[in-house]
Amino acid sequence: MACSRTCAPAWPSATANASSAYADRPCAGCHAGPEAAAAKWRERVGAEEVSRDAIRSLGARRITLRAGASDVELLEPDGTGIVESELKRRGRAHLFAAGAAATDPSRVAEQARRSGARHGEEHGRHYLTVEIENVPIRFVISSEETREPVGDLDFLYEVTVLVADQKKAVARIRDVFGLHARHFHPITSEHFGYTGVLTLFREGALHRFEVITPTDKTKTMGRFHEREGAAFYMAFAESARMEKIERGTKEAGAGVTVDRPATRDDSRTADQLWLHPSTLGGMMLGISRPSMAWQWSGHPERVVSID
Repeated sequence: MACSRTCAPAWPSATANASSAYADRPCAGCHAGPEAAAAKWRERVGAEEVSRDAIRSLGARRITLRAGASDVELLEPDGTGIVESELKRRGRAHLFAAGAAATDPSRVAEQARRSGARHGEEHGRHYLTVEIENVPIRFVISSEETREPVGDLDFLYEVTVLVADQKKAVARIRDVFGLHARHFHPITSEHFGYTGVLTLFREGALHRFEVITPTDKTKTMGRFHEREGAAFYMAFAESARMEKIERGTKEAGAGVTVDRPATRDDSRTADQLWLHPSTLGGMMLGISRPSMAWQWSGHPERVVSID
């Protein structure tokens, strides 16, 4: 599998082409509605609209954007359904689901069903709901496909889920998707206050679900987990055009956090940056320069030095 899609409230996917979906709607107290969120993705990372349609099983209208070789789906309630219920439960736009692509999506779906995941199918894609700590965590599995990259991202490779008990959550995700623990890699950060596991799908590729347990309730991730419980937190992408993204975001006065070594000139690329939820209309997106993610993914020798 590989990450390939992100939805808001919808889903990110997994294959060499990542995607994610998040749910939104025009409402007081929420982030920007789908149209405004789509404009933010276009402005900040050069995403392009691919299609508009509906997902009947979710009760949602959908705008699909291409960002690099990955898709981002913006969902809005179209009557009563899962998306409306989740927006009411969460009270704001959020990262609704994680997506992955597979050569045989039906086989992945069958594995998930045998492991107790709830399953639905529409438009040739498999929608899976996995209960983790009594919360529905949603995934969508689609067929691998070659996409012509557009904009300033290269591809999505990670979606992060926050949990209280990472050992149990990692085991659940391993069993549901038939992943091999030999590819997994631990990850910790005192700076951000967490421990976790990268459930890498296969050797030599960055695509994974990151399962994190916050360890410091005073920090951003810890506060989010205290408020939301088990939930998707953010996604991560790779980009060879980080200077452009950073410059444009700062010029627009939008929220961004930059990680650049103190010895590197500000005119050169950062190692990582994070676009704040308000910058993209409801979800946080981390971006790393090419190869940099291998520094914390088990193969630091693969990182290309630029200093």
